[in-house]
Amino acid sequence: MAQRFTFTLAATDGRARTGRIQMQRGDIRTPAFMPVGTAATVKAMKPESVRATGADIILGNTYHLMLRPGAERVARLGGLHKFMNWDRPILTDSGGYQVMSLSDLRKLTEEGVEFRSHLDGSKHMLTPERSMEIQRLLDSDIVMAFDECPRADRPRDEIAQSMELSMRWAKRSRDGFDSGEEHAARSALFGIQQGALDQELRAISAQKLTDIGFDGYAVGGLAVGEGQEAMFGVLDYAPEMLPVDRPRYLMGVGKPDDLVGAVERGIDMFDCVLPTRSGRNGQAFTWNGAVNLRNARHAEDTGPLDERCTCATCTTYSRAYLHHLQKSGEILGAMLVTEHNLAFYQALMQGMRDAIGNARFAKFAADFRLDYLGSSK
Repeated sequence: MAQRFTFTLAATDGRARTGRIQMQRGDIRTPAFMPVGTAATVKAMKPESVRATGADIILGNTYHLMLRPGAERVARLGGLHKFMNWDRPILTDSGGYQVMSLSDLRKLTEEGVEFRSHLDGSKHMLTPERSMEIQRLLDSDIVMAFDECPRADRPRDEIAQSMELSMRWAKRSRDGFDSGEEHAARSALFGIQQGALDQELRAISAQKLTDIGFDGYAVGGLAVGEGQEAMFGVLDYAPEMLPVDRPRYLMGVGKPDDLVGAVERGIDMFDCVLPTRSGRNGQAFTWNGAVNLRNARHAEDTGPLDERCTCATCTTYSRAYLHHLQKSGEILGAMLVTEHNLAFYQALMQGMRDAIGNARFAKFAADFRLDYLGSSK
């Protein structure tokens, strides 16, 4: 049987890294992009189709799954993998971000967060211990520590207080995770660095997390409206504050050019709803930039969506047909564009892995930006 969790760096090129995470349910090649399966499904995709795009791991959402169908029910049905027919690793977020985003429906205390369900108004309490319990019931492979994610534009003293609370919750998450010995023996726990855009607070957070000790570390509190320039500004220093021998995960990111810039700065793992949400709304990501398939200029275009892509959508269907499906509101349109977007994201990750391994990442990044953005910068 494979080890519980190991991370091996295979190569570096500048600050960019490529490697492999080994877990009992399979290997995860890094840099890795995790499609988001919020409610035990990657929207508009069958699990086997998600795997066929090249995904090694997907993300599940603790908040949504605890409310519906309920973590205890998923456990009775054999766990999240069996429930949704995905036999490879699953990372579950802690539920903290979703709870915090419902600011008018929650009450924050040292103990945790009391909130009302957005579904039916029922009252719930989410604490570090309960978050660990839910993720254990789901049988998550990579468990995220419970944290608070304040907006980056809040006053510094509020961000500092929030970061310190998240660090206390990180220790409680560690203890709660370890108390579930059977699950802890086959899964991993990641801590989450906080501190918004403040370098000093980020350093304090990183040190506290390192002192607690985690299998991997996330850079949290970004991709929440601060913009790419500010995000990259934090990534210029934040990843290197974290242990070099553990995976670094940038939560909730992002656009293709975000991914390239973040890998350039030492990030190993990503998740984002963008490729699936955009697929449902007629936006496709291609090597030559984003394409709005609802635009009338595609109505009689018999060419493929992306000439460089080998996915089933691009090798089988024309832009004209995809335009028709989108304009008609047909479900197939969402399915085909989502499949392409996920395949494109995985091809981008494979391209970066190959480039790092061959010590040509800088050229890859410059060529990508020239084609995708029309600029090498």
